[in-house]
Amino acid sequence: MENLLSKNAVGLPLVTVVIPSFNHAEFLDQAIASVFAQDVLCEVFVMDAGSTDATAGIIAKWAPRLAGWRSHPDAGQAAAINEGLALGRAPFVCWLNSDDWMLPGGLQLLVETLQANTQAAVAYGRAWNVSTPSGCRREVWGPAPFSATKMANYCMISQPASLIRRTAWEAVGGVRTDLHMAMDYDLWWRLQKQVGPLEFVDAFVAVNRDHEGTKTNTLRALHYREAMAVVKEHYGRVPIKWWLAQPYAVFWRGLISRMGELKTGRDRTR
Repeated sequence: MENLLSKNAVGLPLVTVVIPSFNHAEFLDQAIASVFAQDVLCEVFVMDAGSTDATAGIIAKWAPRLAGWRSHPDAGQAAAINEGLALGRAPFVCWLNSDDWMLPGGLQLLVETLQANTQAAVAYGRAWNVSTPSGCRREVWGPAPFSATKMANYCMISQPASLIRRTAWEAVGGVRTDLHMAMDYDLWWRLQKQVGPLEFVDAFVAVNRDHEGTKTNTLRALHYREAMAVVKEHYGRVPIKWWLAQPYAVFWRGLISRMGELKTGRDRTR
């Protein structure tokens, strides 16, 4: 499937939104709908990696409103994000993972923040973390005014709750394609150090969906390796918090997850 040439002809979009996706048909429709429900004109590109589920039908449903889309194997999430944002022309850019969604009015708050703070490279707000299928909701840990010390201890910027000035994005060359888990963490560091301040918006603007299939849950060891390497590169050292948290996050939570999968398998056979 390929349709990267179609463009919206009505008005000039303020935001280019890329939605990278792979076999997330159960979530993709909500992600796309949440963008078009914003009070900001967006150009939306769906960059699908050749899904084999019902994704094609969802893309077909939204195709008349999309600025472009494609569906074929690619070089990974980071490469797809760079590819999609390069197709757009709006002055502000972001990506929304296909299993996350934006809250009503959230994007407008971020746009207004960047318009009011012309030196800022990024505007970011708060996000809810919603567990699937339980529906349990809690705030994503950490969003606060930017601090290098805090950033060195955890990624205090929730990616779906962020918006980037296009000139800043282009100045740092987008996200690194050699990173698969911590590309956003590395991006915030580079934007702050090379371009300008990261502005915090004290409002909930997006939702991060937490489910068993996320890369954070299935590739914990890789997540920690990349994040710790990013911290060392940009902060000069790895705070002790990372060394203390890694065994629990990688091994203990991994064990709990595997036990849960085994229990689910046994329940299904009864």
